[in-house]
Amino acid sequence: MDCIFCDIIGKKESAEILYENDRVISFLDIRPVNYGHTLVIPKTHYENFLSVPPEEMEALILATQKLSNAIVKSLIPDGFNIVVNNGIAAGQSIFHFHFHIIPRFKSDDFKFRPNLKSYDDGTMKNFAEKIRLAVTT
Repeated sequence: MDCIFCDIIGKKESAEILYENDRVISFLDIRPVNYGHTLVIPKTHYENFLSVPPEEMEALILATQKLSNAIVKSLIPDGFNIVVNNGIAAGQSIFHFHFHIIPRFKSDDFKFRPNLKSYDDGTMKNFAEKIRLAVTT
């Protein structure tokens, strides 16, 4: 398997590492949305959000919170986004699960511009029923 994140974990590739413990490593994104854009990844290779075991996810969430706090303290952004891309259609380009922490500033001109939809009569209920059924099975 050829994975740049696994190479960073194995110290075969360099990165600006911000934090590391036995399960998680965090480093600056080389193509940041804003300066300080940080990635938090598991040291074990998992392709996406759905493949990360619960005990690993707990370690990732705690590290993401710790790094978010450090970003807020050090860079004093107006806010921050925590983003996860899953699959090509969602913008995932490296298939090793990771959280993005993106410091946000009122002047950064970065906007999420979704094309919001409206449910027609009864379609919201139909979607809810499909999802509820999948949750219980």
